[in-house]
Amino acid sequence: MTSSTIANRERGAFLDTNILLYSISTDPREATKRTIALALLDRSDWCLSVQVLQEFYVQAIRPTSRVHLDHEAARDLVLGWQRFHIQDLTVAVLNDALAIKGAHQLSYWDSAIIAAARACGCDEVVTEDLQHNQRIAGLRIVNPFR
Repeated sequence: MTSSTIANRERGAFLDTNILLYSISTDPREATKRTIALALLDRSDWCLSVQVLQEFYVQAIRPTSRVHLDHEAARDLVLGWQRFHIQDLTVAVLNDALAIKGAHQLSYWDSAIIAAARACGCDEVVTEDLQHNQRIAGLRIVNPFR
């Protein structure tokens, strides 16, 4: 799947952490996912959240990570991705995440992604962590790697 196969978006789409992590993968088994992730990141109309950037940073610098980056390299990527719209973690996003978790039986972290995407005004969440084409809280889930 390429970035052009993501549905025409009325309000934009939200990228989950796994897209960012695949974009830096050097694992040969993830080469196709890396290519797809890099193509997605070439676009300029994405939404991310502070949570997504934090999760990326923590995973990227983790010594046991398959792709271990030093602080400066991970920081530079986080700063570069701030060209996208970034949703802050607010009390409203937290409360929406808690409501979504209760209504949809998701993990809190997945619920927080959905809540941040809603706060951004998105209509899609691009992730491999949830079921493709599933609708959650008014958002369509898109797995670009299926």
